[in-house]
Amino acid sequence: MSFTKDELERIVKSSLKKLRKLDKKLLDINVNERTITHKLAEYLQQNFPEFNVDCEYNRFEDLVKRLEFPKDKINGEDTEAKSVFPDIIIHKRGIQENNLLVIEVKKSSNINPADFDQLKLHTFRQEPYGYTFGLFLRIDLDGENDKLEWVL
Repeated sequence: MSFTKDELERIVKSSLKKLRKLDKKLLDINVNERTITHKLAEYLQQNFPEFNVDCEYNRFEDLVKRLEFPKDKINGEDTEAKSVFPDIIIHKRGIQENNLLVIEVKKSSNINPADFDQLKLHTFRQEPYGYTFGLFLRIDLDGENDKLEWVL
């Protein structure tokens, strides 16, 4: 099953709306981005019954995912999870040809630049991972002015 960017955008926006309706408290109290991405992934999964929606998935076939980045871009202790795992992916586990969408998420309260997230998205769209679409998503904690930036 294939999806267009417009179809994916509609699904992402619908899932964000559901997140706001059912889990607004998480946004109100400014929880960690990992908590928000987990809940968003649950709502995305409802729209992709034939795919797996995973958070911080760190496998490439049977190996640990590895991306080549300049050392100054990676925190050695990885307390910010900057190494290689994307926030959310929509794929079929173990089947590289079905890597549909990779998503990086930032909350509007996060003042860190999105450069590293953008770099990860561009890299995950290339071989050997080959995700069809990449999406940088900035979630507006104060309203519904989320920013979706597609990496094609």
